[in-house]
Amino acid sequence: MRILILCTGNSCRSQMAEGFLKFFDSSLSVYSAGTEPAIQVHSRTFQVMKEAGVNLNNNKPKNVDQFLNESFDYVITVCNHARETCPAFTGQVKRRLHFGFDDPVKATGSEEEVLNVFRRVRDEIRSKFHKFYIDHLMEL
Repeated sequence: MRILILCTGNSCRSQMAEGFLKFFDSSLSVYSAGTEPAIQVHSRTFQVMKEAGVNLNNNKPKNVDQFLNESFDYVITVCNHARETCPAFTGQVKRRLHFGFDDPVKATGSEEEVLNVFRRVRDEIRSKFHKFYIDHLMEL
């Protein structure tokens, strides 16, 4: 099972989703990428995922272009911008899905308020992707 998760910067939401799917089932081939990748994964992403027991320390943002010729069972967008600007894949894509989440990178306020937004989005991503895993992948 090959899954690609897309967002704009590949610094937060798609990284979280990739991490959770790999955490749920290490036999899955899960990748994440961005339509406009950031230079690095956001530091708060590492922090809140570590709190959830998922290590993303070796993750780096990747450009979706490097995956365009590959085949995937699922391509899942996690932000509206990525859904709207998702390029055409020359490799076969069996299913495309969209699960939209707020961008915690845009959160403002005190450090604790911003971290709480990252945690909320992390928990929403974990919940949605766990349901996706149970409903679509677990029976395979």
